[in-house]
Amino acid sequence: MLSEPNVTALGQDSVRRKFNINCYSFQQDAIVTFNGFQYACFYSFLESEPSDTSPEPLYVHVARRQLPLGEWDVMVLGDYPQTTDDGHNTVQMGICPADGTIHLSFDHHCDALKYRFSAPDVATRPKDFEWRPSLFTPTLHHLPGLPMADPKFKDVTYPRFGSSGDSMFCSFRDGKAGLGNDHLYMYVPNKREFVFVGTHLTGVQSNPYVHGMSWRGGRLHVTWVYRGFVYYEGWDDPLDTKHKQQAGPNGAENNHDICYAYSDDMGNTWSNGAGKVIARLHAGETITNNAEGIVAFEIPKGSGLTNQEAQAVDQEGGVHVLNRDTLDGGHGACPMWKHYYRSPHGVWTRRPIRPVTGSARGRLAISKTGDLFIVLPDFGASEMRVLKASKASGYASYDEVWRGNKLTGEPLVDSARLEQDMVLSVMVLAEEEATLSRKRNVVVLDFQL
Repeated sequence: MLSEPNVTALGQDSVRRKFNINCYSFQQDAIVTFNGFQYACFYSFLESEPSDTSPEPLYVHVARRQLPLGEWDVMVLGDYPQTTDDGHNTVQMGICPADGTIHLSFDHHCDALKYRFSAPDVATRPKDFEWRPSLFTPTLHHLPGLPMADPKFKDVTYPRFGSSGDSMFCSFRDGKAGLGNDHLYMYVPNKREFVFVGTHLTGVQSNPYVHGMSWRGGRLHVTWVYRGFVYYEGWDDPLDTKHKQQAGPNGAENNHDICYAYSDDMGNTWSNGAGKVIARLHAGETITNNAEGIVAFEIPKGSGLTNQEAQAVDQEGGVHVLNRDTLDGGHGACPMWKHYYRSPHGVWTRRPIRPVTGSARGRLAISKTGDLFIVLPDFGASEMRVLKASKASGYASYDEVWRGNKLTGEPLVDSARLEQDMVLSVMVLAEEEATLSRKRNVVVLDFQL
């Protein structure tokens, strides 16, 4: 069993909105360790207490602390009020190892890109910089080095950043739920600009929903599910906004199949699990639904499969995916969380973990010793569980090692800290004890392994 965690609060979460906007599974990343400091990003109020307006404006907050025991230093980017009550409009963060820049993207659901990045060396020489908003550019609506008028920047959802060796990638979806594509960009540190690599995933009457993009040993791994598009009245109207609802006309019941591909050349050339090249982005090719060998598991629509749950890649190149389906119990049965695992030898297995409790999605992370940690939420009970699947067991059993209550949101994990320092840092929402008014905080739970 894990010892009780050390808990620190980053800031106050909104409780006046219908939808959460902090702690969603598709945030890659919102908490990350680099060069002896830990960083986190989230939304909170401009002042210590919310205003009387509803929905109140929220602002991007970026926090850092020196590890292992430093206090959090929180800055507020107070020049951009976020007012849309939509859980898609989260904030994401990336750090480029080569030049120490910190990158942020925020407030999208089929909207123009919002992006800002820091001065060089802020993350490589953190003690040389006072932590203040002037370190960051104003909000930009394009990636530096690329045309501001590029139409792909006008319809952005689910941006993500991730390291790729000394550099960093950025990807996002354009289009709408059930009808969109994923685009890939690489950051060039010596120019402080991005280059467009290509459209790595193209949905054919569908859109791909990515579990994660993970760089390990020079290889970029991606897994995803497809959501088939269902036509509805007004779908082709340029002014249509039905697809921007929290759960629009094309819902998770249309998710199907778990797919996999990888690239060994910075996202230019993509291969299927058998090693066959299926897309050369520099030649204008892309991975489409019918690309050979991409389907790891055929899972029909209506089988409980969700989108963007979790992915992790271990030190040996094994690919771990967390999702859920009803295939063990038949159509309409309670879905089971499943561990879909591709061994370093390329063999996929699927094992049940436990019944799903609610719609909230979980998280995966790999420890320094190669063990797999699975963090599962239970919205209804306001609980969170931590499970461990050991490398020694071949990840074949899932032992509960901690359970806590008064916790909500979809848990986010600092994968780098777990692998480097054997500390499991989980960012989640925590309900305070009963007071005159309801209050909830964005917190970090630190488990020393």
